[in-house]
Amino acid sequence: MELNLETVVERFIGFDPATLYEAAGHRGMVDPAIRPAWAGARLCGIASTVECPPGDNLMLHHAVAAARPGIIIVANLGGYLLTGAWGEILTAAAQAKGVAGLAVDGAVRDIEAIAERGFPVFSRGLAIGSCTKERFGTLDVPIQFGGVTVRPGDMVVGDADGIVVVEQERAEEVFEAASARRVREAEIMEELRKGKTTLELLRLPGLVKPGVPGK
Repeated sequence: MELNLETVVERFIGFDPATLYEAAGHRGMVDPAIRPAWAGARLCGIASTVECPPGDNLMLHHAVAAARPGIIIVANLGGYLLTGAWGEILTAAAQAKGVAGLAVDGAVRDIEAIAERGFPVFSRGLAIGSCTKERFGTLDVPIQFGGVTVRPGDMVVGDADGIVVVEQERAEEVFEAASARRVREAEIMEELRKGKTTLELLRLPGLVKPGVPGK
């Protein structure tokens, strides 16, 4: 079932990526090396995809110009880390268009200025090098991003722990499973407060005697 952007944000904004990853059957985890570029950055929204040749950010400018309010730009820069493909100018342009965040498999720059603006950015690295703006790539087609296939319309959620991508047709299924996990986790927390152990609650294997694994 495909959800519109407003419904995605409303339903998933309170979930962390780890819970969604487990609810999705351990699918959709982006390479953990792609991290928040500033502390506190969070992503939740529908992907608009971009692919750029390494060292050139022309397509990121096109992506911002074509962006719908509320989308997350997800860009494959081939993991190239010697040029900052996104900085303060593109951030200002993106905020003017209502873009909700950026995730790039590559490097960015101007992070202090971007953090001051409160614009969520996730990247593989930082670099002060400048990009060319000459070579075309692609917009809004399936891309490879940190080991995960991302298609336009897929959901992207990210926080300090990393990023998960939820396939658009599985959004309802994953939401229901994540909601059930949240209820179960609340029950576990309550039982822990009452003195039970994680061994009991998670039904983990016991020891025959201290220090000796059970058979």
